[in-house]
Amino acid sequence: MDDKRRATRLEDRGMMSDAGEAKTGLDVARGEAAPGPDAAAPSRKLFIQSFGCQMNVYDAQRMSDLLGAEGYEETQTPEGADVIVLNTCHIRERASEKIFSELGRLRDLKAARAREGLAPQIVVAGCVAQAEGAEIQRRQSAVDVVVGPQSYHRLPELLRRAGEGARVVEAEFPAQDKFGFLPPPPAAATRRRGVSAFLTVQEGCDKFCSFCVVPYTRGAEFSRPVAAVLDEAKALLDEGVRELTLIGQNVNAYHGEGPGGRAVSLAGLCAELARLPGLARIRYTTSHPNDMADDLIEAHATLPQLMPYLHLPVQSGSNAVLKAMNRRHTAGAYLDLVARVRARRPDLALSSDFITGFPGETEADFADTLALIEAVGFAASFSFKYSPRPGTPGAERADQIDEDVKSRRLHALQALLEEQRQSFNRSMVGRRLAVLVEKRGRHEGQAAGKTPYLQAVHFEGGAGLVGACVEVEIMAAGPNSLYGRLVAPGEVRAPERAARRGAA
Repeated sequence: MDDKRRATRLEDRGMMSDAGEAKTGLDVARGEAAPGPDAAAPSRKLFIQSFGCQMNVYDAQRMSDLLGAEGYEETQTPEGADVIVLNTCHIRERASEKIFSELGRLRDLKAARAREGLAPQIVVAGCVAQAEGAEIQRRQSAVDVVVGPQSYHRLPELLRRAGEGARVVEAEFPAQDKFGFLPPPPAAATRRRGVSAFLTVQEGCDKFCSFCVVPYTRGAEFSRPVAAVLDEAKALLDEGVRELTLIGQNVNAYHGEGPGGRAVSLAGLCAELARLPGLARIRYTTSHPNDMADDLIEAHATLPQLMPYLHLPVQSGSNAVLKAMNRRHTAGAYLDLVARVRARRPDLALSSDFITGFPGETEADFADTLALIEAVGFAASFSFKYSPRPGTPGAERADQIDEDVKSRRLHALQALLEEQRQSFNRSMVGRRLAVLVEKRGRHEGQAAGKTPYLQAVHFEGGAGLVGACVEVEIMAAGPNSLYGRLVAPGEVRAPERAARRGAA
């Protein structure tokens, strides 16, 4: 079965929208058709629990911004919330089961609130919503709205329809760009979220790796126009953001529309962002080795704002497994790519993703993966046992691996990766590194931030340093953090944003 037919088959399994309405709801999402919240009315409470990747973190923030414009105030617990959103991820093992377990608890909470005369609404959003569709409401009748990640810009309208008694499922792939219907993040929310921010520039994936549901839950690759990305970036920088992490399911496949309608690569987008005043750091994730173009490699050597840290998933070191995964690259090609990137940026650190126990993986295949890890040397990595995703080719294979074999291999793989991570952290001791101060530390008089390599650092320093890039000498490496001392504190300058605000 080809990829397009497979995607259609998943849509036929309950991913269709409840579409009996005469209007599209896009004007409502813009805020043009519905009156704003009554300033005299008490604010309603919103609770969002987000699972999984950075994309979901960004989406959760945008849902909060969207409903904030409708008069909702975010709260940290579901007990007093008027709207409860589970923003789900389908990548992790037994994702659906975990969500239904949480929904069982929320069903009881909703029943208890109903006895008090209240009617909280439960929303399932994200990739599980996209994949499961109406099946979620069939299994758990307490759910009011099911909405996929491409349609959450319609949440205000969907909640209104649910409040009128409709059972709402919105899990299509709309033709419209949802970003055009999302309000800008409120200034106060941006400041509250801190000096580092995620910025979605690309969504979807056309690779169809045989273990992955992303093409089915996020759709085909889509890149936001350069102008839209720059506008959102400027708004974030105006409120104190100093570091942007550009995110996408396959972010280095970015090809957004630029001036004159020409396509702009991720390297070109990074160059445009680097010109913005106040932006100290640029990162991006997640990448595919096949889309690591020459201009992006060169950008790591020539753009000071682009951090020397690259997340480049390989998944396996076995050519046989990579072929079965439909990765369309070999272990040798990956090693050659790493060599090319390091030749242009020798201090670049790498992280990756690994799957153990993919169907058909032999002991020799697993040994090849360990050999690749030894050859590269990773600063950090994410690793998982293979778990079948319904509707993907990997799930239909007959040569599934026993769970105990998967676990044994994962344990050995993680031990090697952890050894490399700790070695990399220890190699920082004695070095002076630029640290972006993000917040106060755990202890009085302590500050905390990140190195260019995404390592957490704690050092003595006041809260006034938040937002500044300072030089820190690393004195020790703990299991999960580095510890250092501020170098020449009298020479540290206030963040540029403060000067710009003062000038304004």
